[in-house]
Amino acid sequence: MTELPKKALPGHIAAALAGAGGATDSAGQPWAGRDLPAQEKYHNFDTDDGAMDPGYAAALAALASGDGTEAQVVASLAHARVFIPIVAQLAEQTIGENGLASDKESDMALVTLQGPDGRRALPAFSHAEALTRWHPEARPVAVYAARAALSAVAEEAQLLVVDPGSQRPFVVRRPAMWALAQQQNWRPSYADPVVAEVLELSVAALDHPLVAGISADAGQGIGSRWDTAGDQAGRLVPGGGTGPELCVTLTLLPGLDQAAVNDVLARLQEFWAANEDFAQAVDSVQIRLRSRDPQA
Repeated sequence: MTELPKKALPGHIAAALAGAGGATDSAGQPWAGRDLPAQEKYHNFDTDDGAMDPGYAAALAALASGDGTEAQVVASLAHARVFIPIVAQLAEQTIGENGLASDKESDMALVTLQGPDGRRALPAFSHAEALTRWHPEARPVAVYAARAALSAVAEEAQLLVVDPGSQRPFVVRRPAMWALAQQQNWRPSYADPVVAEVLELSVAALDHPLVAGISADAGQGIGSRWDTAGDQAGRLVPGGGTGPELCVTLTLLPGLDQAAVNDVLARLQEFWAANEDFAQAVDSVQIRLRSRDPQA
């Protein structure tokens, strides 16, 4: 067998290899007395122990005790690290003449879920152990929650679910998720004066003699089902769950039949949908009708 002549390496590569592991670097400068700057980091989570962010843990505890709010939990996520699950996904394979698959290739992909209402959700986990329990084969990737929210938007998800399947899951709905992704403060729609103003304007524009008023508060019975005291049935805490977040109460005077009520509701909802501020601030609406005595 004829041996091919060896090709010489370029000078700069040969110098680099010669210095590798030696007393000097590729430029001939000694390694002794040199170190990386103490402040230099390869990523933001070099010393991360995988535990839950203390601020987020405190916000959850306050919500469970009744001393905190949904908005405070979302605000705590603005500074929290979470883990998002990444799994291997088969991308391509070749079927040979023998009928066997070969040359498989795989990509790493985000995991998304489908909520009970059909909407797409991105799961995130407040600590590494929660992710491992949920999906042992998933690779945990540490990111700030704002980056996770941005990924959810990119994946066209409408929800960000923190710690799904745990005793204390928390759902970040679309308006809060978008605010988190943009690193902006978020105000729940039921506490937003802009939303309240749009509701009043919609009734004024309707100008119906039998529509007496409108008001809004948090969705009734909508929240997170948490196991707070070992109770398997769990306890409902306000906010951070699926379902309508905004409950609109429409006060009507007697005299409207069902067809007329349906027309009033359709016209109001058309007004709300056309208002950009309302559409961005409100994730979902529950409408409650209340009758009032005209003499009251």
